[in-house]
Amino acid sequence: MLYINARIVIFLIILLLIDIYAFQAFRFAVKGYSQLAIRCIKTIYWLISCFCFVLIAFTQFTDWHSWNIYFRTYSIALLIILIPSKIILAFFVLFDDLVIFLRWLAIKISSWFKTPEPMEPARQANTLNRSDFIIKTGLLIGSIPFFSMIYGMAFNAYNYKIRRFRLILPDLPGSFDGFKIVQVSDIHTGSFLSTGPLTRAVNLINEQKPEVFFTGDLVNYNHKEALIYVDTLKKIEAKHGVFSIFGNHDYGDYYKWDNLAEKENDILELKNIHSQAGWKLLWDEHHDIEQAGEKITVIGVQNCSAHGFSNYGSLEKATKNINYSPVNILLSHDPSHWRKEVINKYPSINLTLSGHTHGMQFGVEIPGFKWSPVQYLYKEWAGMYQEKNQYLYVNRGLGFIGYPGRVGILPEITVLELKKNT
Repeated sequence: MLYINARIVIFLIILLLIDIYAFQAFRFAVKGYSQLAIRCIKTIYWLISCFCFVLIAFTQFTDWHSWNIYFRTYSIALLIILIPSKIILAFFVLFDDLVIFLRWLAIKISSWFKTPEPMEPARQANTLNRSDFIIKTGLLIGSIPFFSMIYGMAFNAYNYKIRRFRLILPDLPGSFDGFKIVQVSDIHTGSFLSTGPLTRAVNLINEQKPEVFFTGDLVNYNHKEALIYVDTLKKIEAKHGVFSIFGNHDYGDYYKWDNLAEKENDILELKNIHSQAGWKLLWDEHHDIEQAGEKITVIGVQNCSAHGFSNYGSLEKATKNINYSPVNILLSHDPSHWRKEVINKYPSINLTLSGHTHGMQFGVEIPGFKWSPVQYLYKEWAGMYQEKNQYLYVNRGLGFIGYPGRVGILPEITVLELKKNT
């Protein structure tokens, strides 16, 4: 029997109320237009809104993962772009209603204590009254996320930024001085529309002539998303091979399986894809990289989180029987794991590489300043962090999920050069 989840019904009701309120701003803004123009604007507004309502309801009756990838990507993008702007508009209309109510209340109260006076002459018609100001301010501010997200989708989804850092580690073995690491994270192959952008990213990686560490989230929902990209991923070149781990999206936790056996098989298939690509998947284990009789150690854990995401990994298991090297690098998808466990219990881990946050794909980054809404959830969310002699680097992600673009927080390929001294 078909039914709609109660939470979806509540969400749709809230969305409808927001839509009705936001519409008041549009109706106010076009009041001087011709009747034909007003009718066209109203029709377009509500047709788009109805499409969004039907789309959300339709997800309850079909497997939306099976929708045409272009339709799925851009219809979800439409929702993500419109909702924040409408919320902003609705807030300003609500605020304007509150101002009107307070004015009415003040007049009503004052009338109780005063005798009626003749009405003052009307102000000049070209004076901007407060309602005009509030509504037009709402339209202006609401347009900022709307147009910036359209721009981010059109121009920034694959605008890969190479971020270079030099990290001084005094205990680094001499033969590893200048050792170059490329960190790639959160590819999310299920969000790509073709192999072209990923091929370009692989070429950028290979130009660095690095060692490559991948810190999780190869897919969005299941292993099938990555199948057509295996040949592309195979082309990543690294002297000691590509070391990889799983992220929270790689376990199939966000897909509706018919039974547990299907989910477990999907994990096995994704592990096999890592192998087909020539990657060395670290499944709560460690591996020594050796050259010139010296070594550093790479440790990889399954997903570990302090923020309610899945916890499959065990750093204790990954370091069992380990003979720590002078420098030890941990691959752990969720950066909250660093503060939760690494810096308190594992002082021998010099550098942790994480991803996961994407910088929320939305924010501001200029020299000397960076901001994103995700910083209110994650203390460490993008870039390099240090606690005494331990470092954490949080990659902003190569791919995207949900919103098919980036605003302010560009997709990243990290190049870390390890140096013994300055």
